[in-house]
Amino acid sequence: MKIPFPKKIVSHEVAEQELAILERAYPQAVTALHYTNPFELLVSVILSAQTTDTRVNLTTPTLFKKYPTPQALAKAKVGDVELIIKSTGFFRMKAKNIVSAAQDLVDKFGGVVPNDRDALQSLAGVGRKTASVVMSVAFEDAAFAVDTHVFRVSHRLGLTLATTPLGVEEDVTALVPREKWRFAHHWLILHGREICKAPTPLCGQCPVNKICPTPPIIAKLTATTAAGRIRRGAKAAATRRPARPSSAKKKR
Repeated sequence: MKIPFPKKIVSHEVAEQELAILERAYPQAVTALHYTNPFELLVSVILSAQTTDTRVNLTTPTLFKKYPTPQALAKAKVGDVELIIKSTGFFRMKAKNIVSAAQDLVDKFGGVVPNDRDALQSLAGVGRKTASVVMSVAFEDAAFAVDTHVFRVSHRLGLTLATTPLGVEEDVTALVPREKWRFAHHWLILHGREICKAPTPLCGQCPVNKICPTPPIIAKLTATTAAGRIRRGAKAAATRRPARPSSAKKKR
């Protein structure tokens, strides 16, 4: 059952209430990725595309033991890196990107991860989301990253109707004080992982369900689907019902 997003955004007052509830629900919201410095975080975020943070955390200890610095990774053979990160998926492109990003760090920034969006996005494999994560987590800057969880939850809560990650970022950051941008990403992503899941959210466990616009949509969709199943079942039963046998002629 595919759940459509709300077609209208909620009022500013309701949006602020929803976000305040999530802030209370996830007071210790931080990244699930394991890292000890900005370089490790950068590589981990690149590897996290299309896979789970848990999988990345199982992979990076071996990777960073062999290539602990940008200088070491910059000199790595892409094929060797592929073998280490294969379980993260899309490993050929990811291996190429993290080796190229390390080379850029060494050649352009002296092996230091820059605290600047444009500089970060000049690195191989680094888009706006990755740059935002590094800025907000490693450097505690005011940045808001939009991944698939944030995109989904923001729409289900009626915070945005935007069709692009940048549009979602602009709509949500307009509702949150700048000093909380770097935390708001984690409220939404953790809520998406634990409660507001794809494809079906756990609305009965959701602290926002009384004011969220999505539960009524799910209830209506569920009722319509159930009614459709009943009609189809009745029709199928009717077609399977055997015809009444004709009365046998009495023997004389």
